[in-house]
Amino acid sequence: MEWSWERIPAEFVVMNARLCREGAIGRRRGFVHVRKGRVEAIGVGSSSPEGIPALDADGLVCAPGLVDLAVHFREPGFEEKETVVTGSRAAAAGGFTAVVTMPDTDPAIDNSGMVRYLIDRGRDAGLCRLFPTGAVSPGRRGEAMTEFGDMVAAGAVGFTDGSEPVANGNLMGNALKYAAMLGVPIITYPEDRTISGRGVMHGGYWATRLGLAGIPRAAEDAALFRDLELARAAKGHLHVAHVSTKGAVALIRRAKSEGIRVTAAATPHHFSLDHARCRDYSPLTKTNPPLREADDLNAIAEGLADGTIDAIATHHEPHTATEKEYQFDQAPFGVIGLETALAVGITYLVNPGLLDLGQLIACLSERPARALNLPVGRLEEGAEADFVLIDPERRWTVQAGAFASRSANSPWLGETLTGQVAATFLRGRLTWRGAAAPGGN
Repeated sequence: MEWSWERIPAEFVVMNARLCREGAIGRRRGFVHVRKGRVEAIGVGSSSPEGIPALDADGLVCAPGLVDLAVHFREPGFEEKETVVTGSRAAAAGGFTAVVTMPDTDPAIDNSGMVRYLIDRGRDAGLCRLFPTGAVSPGRRGEAMTEFGDMVAAGAVGFTDGSEPVANGNLMGNALKYAAMLGVPIITYPEDRTISGRGVMHGGYWATRLGLAGIPRAAEDAALFRDLELARAAKGHLHVAHVSTKGAVALIRRAKSEGIRVTAAATPHHFSLDHARCRDYSPLTKTNPPLREADDLNAIAEGLADGTIDAIATHHEPHTATEKEYQFDQAPFGVIGLETALAVGITYLVNPGLLDLGQLIACLSERPARALNLPVGRLEEGAEADFVLIDPERRWTVQAGAFASRSANSPWLGETLTGQVAATFLRGRLTWRGAAAPGGN
């Protein structure tokens, strides 16, 4: 039967695809049979049920929908940077079918009503699954604890004060205990601000040469050590939102070996870009934690390969063009990453041989879902049909005007990357079709 991208039927077959499951890509091509939003059947071979529309994937990789454990969709309060709708569109363009949102909004996501508001907004957008986190403290001020139980009942999947580190150790310890009773993690952004001070980039050669205040590795390592020990005492689940130092990788590796319940993620910019990228004072390279050194990038890649670091998370942080035109020391921290994450991973991890493609996809789908116990990230019979078609060899250039996101503060602007999303499906419904998408038959 004829295939139409404009009207995807309730039942169809994707055939002639390279299936990626459980971190491995099959040698033989296979098919995925979708019926009423679920995977009816999956397997090797090219046959398809008679009379059912079939899409010839022409050798594209068919993988579970990608899962991002940290995005900032800015709504409510900062809609000029991003909204749930535009952020969800960016997620779909990047192959993501599920995202975990941070509570850095105004007002903060610090009560059950705000959690329900975000879930409703995500459902209305209909482009990806949205899993909100709640704030550890009211207003993210770090003074007291929010009502964890109410927010979990409303749908919160964890707690964090986001880019405001929980400086009060007693509050953090209690938060870990209460979250453990509810079966959800505390997500830490480890930073000791008495150490980082007014730093704006990594404290090293380039900060000295550029005359900019540096943020030493110790700001992250010291804060992470404290949180790991608090997690040990509380028997709670600590999730490290972004790992940027070789010391942090070593701390997490040791903690896991000692039985501390810790999971961790690293961003694409922290395994691909080093502090030399800041040498032209471009605010597009300003992020917190900052871009580090080659030893740190190598340690993160090794951590992803051996499982010390569970996942890749974008920390998609949109800002307006005006904000990112300020001088480096005055511009806000943060870069976007949803639409480039897969390609950055292929370009900087797969092509150099640090990971294979199956491992990379697992770091972006199954492993993050498992880290936070989310019911997504699987490509198997009976599961909801959230999947992505990928052309791992297509080369493309990152351009500001091509983003689905409302913002374009990407450190990869003008760079040619390898690997692109061809199409994204959520519950069997097409949410994104890119230039690499195949035709139908």
